[in-house]
Amino acid sequence: MFKDIFSDIKQLRWQNFIFLLIAGCINAFGVTLFLAPVNLYDSGISGTSILLSQFTPEYMSLSLFLVILNVPLFLFGLKKQGATFTIYSIFAVSVYSTAAWLITDVLPVDVSIASPLAGEDLLLCALFGGLISGVGSGMTIRYGGAIDGVEVMAVIFAKKLNITVGTFVMIYNVLLYIVCGFAIESWILPLYSIVTYAAGLKTVDFVVEGFDRSKEVMIITDHPNEISVALMEAFKCGTTKIAATGGYSNTEKTIIYFVVNRFQISRMRTIIHTIDPRAFVTISEVADVFKAND
Repeated sequence: MFKDIFSDIKQLRWQNFIFLLIAGCINAFGVTLFLAPVNLYDSGISGTSILLSQFTPEYMSLSLFLVILNVPLFLFGLKKQGATFTIYSIFAVSVYSTAAWLITDVLPVDVSIASPLAGEDLLLCALFGGLISGVGSGMTIRYGGAIDGVEVMAVIFAKKLNITVGTFVMIYNVLLYIVCGFAIESWILPLYSIVTYAAGLKTVDFVVEGFDRSKEVMIITDHPNEISVALMEAFKCGTTKIAATGGYSNTEKTIIYFVVNRFQISRMRTIIHTIDPRAFVTISEVADVFKAND
């Protein structure tokens, strides 16, 4: 096990720490300037920390709970997730916690009554708090870690419970908002917090997977060479030809695999059908495109 840990540690990249530093600060900015001042709740451990900080002595702050609750979960998931992920995650949470403490207790920013930027407008606070913290969470995931221990719990326990990781996280957050409703004896803030959760979830997808997802194209044709050359000349990129056999005709076929963006689809369709009007084409969305050495 220790050999694997040291092997993982060697894969740490200093560039990732820089982006994780930025991500932790962004997350703290969104939560402390938009959510916590108006008693809205973030998702996961962050939301749990906000709730606990409201019902405990003043020295038990949001920053303290972020570390107390998150770090043990990341260490618990060390064997499953690896040392690299764990180190990145603990670093990101530490930055998040420190930045939250600086904003609330050190910097001359009044976050005791209302958001310094959105006042008491719960909808604005929910939307921008979710968007900004989503950017921070998404950056953390993109650069190898996680800023919330619930994600680690989901990876470990979701399969044992026969549910998906996303479902596990959603169940946790739904239960969290229900507890918040009973704890504060009101459902207005928990309901607005669901808006925060939705905005953050969508933002994380954008940051991790990109604003403009690429499309993968599978082309089954009797003219693979001509279509392949035409596509490469038109878009200045490569194609992959895959040998296949028709299930009904039992004849040899060739599948061309090609990746384009949404703006290139129309031109690609014209090229294909000009060469082979009978070509069969499927287009699917892909989450990310990269080279192994990127």
